[in-house]
Amino acid sequence: MKYFTIIGALLVSAFFLASCNKTEDFITDSSAKLSFSLDTLRFDTVFTSLGSATRSFKVYNEYDQPIRITNVQIEGNSASVFRMNVDGTPGTSAESVEIWPNDSIYIFVEVTIDPDQPVSASPFIVEDKVIFETNGNTQQVYLEAWGQNAVYLPSRFNKGVRTNYKCEDGKVYTFEFDNFGMETNVQPTDFDCPGGEWTFDDSRPYVLYGEIFLYLVDLKLPPGTDIHVHGGIAQNEDFGVFNDGILYVTQTASIEANGTLEDPIIIQGDRLEEGFSEVSAQWYGIFLGKGSTGNSFDFTTIKNSTFSLFVDSLATVDLNNSQFYNTASSALIAYHSAINAQNCLIYNNGSNSVELRYGGEYSFEHCTIANFGTDNPALAMTNWACLQYDQDGNCVLFDQNRLEFSMINSIATGSRRDHIIFSDWFERQDPNAFVTSFRNCITRVDDLLTTSQNGIYSDFFETICFNCINPELDDALFVDRSEDDFHLDTLSIAIDQGLNLTGIPLDIEGNPRIDASDIGCYEYQK
Repeated sequence: MKYFTIIGALLVSAFFLASCNKTEDFITDSSAKLSFSLDTLRFDTVFTSLGSATRSFKVYNEYDQPIRITNVQIEGNSASVFRMNVDGTPGTSAESVEIWPNDSIYIFVEVTIDPDQPVSASPFIVEDKVIFETNGNTQQVYLEAWGQNAVYLPSRFNKGVRTNYKCEDGKVYTFEFDNFGMETNVQPTDFDCPGGEWTFDDSRPYVLYGEIFLYLVDLKLPPGTDIHVHGGIAQNEDFGVFNDGILYVTQTASIEANGTLEDPIIIQGDRLEEGFSEVSAQWYGIFLGKGSTGNSFDFTTIKNSTFSLFVDSLATVDLNNSQFYNTASSALIAYHSAINAQNCLIYNNGSNSVELRYGGEYSFEHCTIANFGTDNPALAMTNWACLQYDQDGNCVLFDQNRLEFSMINSIATGSRRDHIIFSDWFERQDPNAFVTSFRNCITRVDDLLTTSQNGIYSDFFETICFNCINPELDDALFVDRSEDDFHLDTLSIAIDQGLNLTGIPLDIEGNPRIDASDIGCYEYQK
């Protein structure tokens, strides 16, 4: 702080010396704009205890007349962890700041971080703005700092920017691709990857920033790993305009999330303060890229994203005892890939909870898929895709792949009357192109039986869904769906209605499945 005060005193002296005898008329044109040495001032220090850091930027007057800034202030004002010194004036605001023709001033900004405060008081990413008001127009410089003692990836601010990681000779490197697809700017990190495995074994939370792409590495998440992904609107060549915060597992990489009942893994946004802790679309989601295999999520929660998992062509993933909820779009999106899910809970999704496109192989056992509060069905699947559109948006090139889908002892329900959508390219004329099987499931269907694809699924409960229940909305099923409590009600129609699957002896909470098992991820506890 003493250093900060001395800077201020020197700037005051310099200002008065420089400004003597200057009487030019000030610019009053509302179109006159200031220029800045940067658009975002970043503090990349990770504080392990209470501490401060100071950074600076310059404000330029590129005109041949002096300009007067009506007001400069930190938007957060007194509540902000940032303070500034504007041309010798310390505080959170300054008025009537003058810059002479073709001249500039320094603005020093100090941040004080206490990483021991809860995340609600000191977020993982602390953000604010310096607002400049000049002749009626407003400009800003963004402020960003790290507010918690966490592991930040990458180890610098990278909003809207792609960072590639790879494992080579037991060391994790970052790198870029040149215009010819060749690696360039290869830089070592502080992380090791013995045997090609990069393990998130630090006890601190991990904060992912920007777009993280994994190559030539198997990412291992031990029990209790806590991951926060920083989102926000961003734009780049890979995704256009999008919600930031992406983990992309390429064909040469995999992810293995090894949570346990006692120490689950949580992957979520970094806004944990009241009012944000359960809000969707805080970050984008996890991509399992084309051909990525060996992926698995055990006792893992992925929430508050645009989607939870996008499983691309020929990628594979096993999902066990995991939860996917509070998504702005679908929770699980699969494109000609393979998913094996057991004891999973999926709910509060802005689109179809599970969306299976262009064929693939899928198995769901003892899963609860509950999409209430939206007009989108819980489950949708197709065996075709449009590969090319004309200028009017009409599809001019289709392709199809075999779909093989199995669901046993599972629930697919929600607010609307239909919660299963089938779209078979061959309209059941090819029995091997669209193979679906449901056993001992609870699912709401209506139009599927009558009007969907000209009523070709009118025999759904006779030839596709065996020992299934088509419930009414007011049938007893869950404890309290309005509170997202999907345990089975004491009078639930799911109790004792399942097949005994020897490979799944416990429910999602570790309770034994006894006698005739219950349908869904929870076993009713008598």
